[in-house]
Amino acid sequence: MRVVVTGSSGKAGLFVVDDLAEHGHDVLGVDLVGHSLRADVTDFGQTAEVLAGADAVVHLAAIPAPGIATEAETFRTNMLSTFNVFEAARVLGLKRVVWASSETILGLPFDAEPPAYAPIDEEHPPLPQSSYAESKLLGEELARQVSRRSGIPIVGLRFSNIMGVADYERFPSYWDDAQLRKWNLWSYVDGRDVALACRLGLEAPLEAADHFIVAAADTVMTRPSRDLMAEVFPEVPYKAGGEHESLLSSAKAGRVLGYVPQHSWRDHVSG
Repeated sequence: MRVVVTGSSGKAGLFVVDDLAEHGHDVLGVDLVGHSLRADVTDFGQTAEVLAGADAVVHLAAIPAPGIATEAETFRTNMLSTFNVFEAARVLGLKRVVWASSETILGLPFDAEPPAYAPIDEEHPPLPQSSYAESKLLGEELARQVSRRSGIPIVGLRFSNIMGVADYERFPSYWDDAQLRKWNLWSYVDGRDVALACRLGLEAPLEAADHFIVAAADTVMTRPSRDLMAEVFPEVPYKAGGEHESLLSSAKAGRVLGYVPQHSWRDHVSG
């Protein structure tokens, strides 16, 4: 397929562009920075221009986390860019949209309210705590509306905290204090697995909009997941699984997309 990747110079984008190209797709990277084609996807005309002739789009362009810009600017940028990509895909008749939703929808950082249960899956109630998270949640509803109208499958990937191999050097600094990474239940995802999930999202036999949690198979911690939950969230119902299992479940992504995380920090840092 000819695939446009927005936000191609970002952390996720670099992994995705390389992976899609390695697997035979014709990839056009679009961003405001870097060596990509320069375009601003908060402008509908520019968005439609870069998507013209594409089969699919992987939409990663966004203000990537809370606290980088004002709440208002984050919401405006993320909602407008997502609307423009979805609407341009509809108008131009693209075959597939894959886009970056977020784990933050689930209630991160769990300060105001603990998780309802763990491991968390897609049935967990949305509890956005920032305009960033709210923009992602509304993006999922927008995806359903556009997909109903157009018939285009729109795949939302609720990525956990994206890490590269160099980031794993920091992990030992988390191990003595379970509070440091409780904000996302000690979860993460390797950038190479982000790319895998995006590619599977382009290829999976879907007919409508859907969303999926995408995380690593394990946590960032050396302590068992059951011990972390017992210390930090003792009141939260916990269904025990593997010793270091991720507390953000990618099981649905596995069933529907065929996603099985391939990478772990444990292959790079001694625990």
